[in-house]
Amino acid sequence: MRRCSSLFVLVLVSAFSAGSVHALDKVDPYICPTQTQGSGIDCFLEAVPQTYTMCRHIKSIEIIEFGLAGAQEGVNGAKTEYCIDKHKILIVRPYQAALREAARSKEEVQGVRQLYDAWLDSLAKLTPGADETDEGYKQRVVRPYADFNERIKAIRALADVPAKAAPAAKKAPASKGKKTSP
Repeated sequence: MRRCSSLFVLVLVSAFSAGSVHALDKVDPYICPTQTQGSGIDCFLEAVPQTYTMCRHIKSIEIIEFGLAGAQEGVNGAKTEYCIDKHKILIVRPYQAALREAARSKEEVQGVRQLYDAWLDSLAKLTPGADETDEGYKQRVVRPYADFNERIKAIRALADVPAKAAPAAKKAPASKGKKTSP
């Protein structure tokens, strides 16, 4: 019985302490190297180009090993697929934290969501096209950075705008008449 009650206390303590854990406490510093202690938005905005770059480099290695046409044959694209799957999982915490922090502004939430969607789309397009040239591929996979940078600037600009001030409370009219002494 004593062991059961100790287990119960342990479960309660861990349940109560779990609420105090910050969203970024378990973020891999590999995807947010400089912003793991920053805000969720800062980490997410750093993670998007960071993770895209990592998977882009892996795809480049596959292209060097197997050629542009052979980079997806058989299991040749498995490393890139693993990279994409891994980063889709690792970015969940920063993405959710960014959405929570952006909740004060519909535009900011929309910007975070659109950046996430652009990131997913860019990762999906890392695979070379059938008739694509080496130079065309290299130019195409660099374009998302400009899009990411524009979206990140827009999100930062929205985040820097102070929240709409609450309407000022009406002052109670000063009482006219006799002053009362304490």
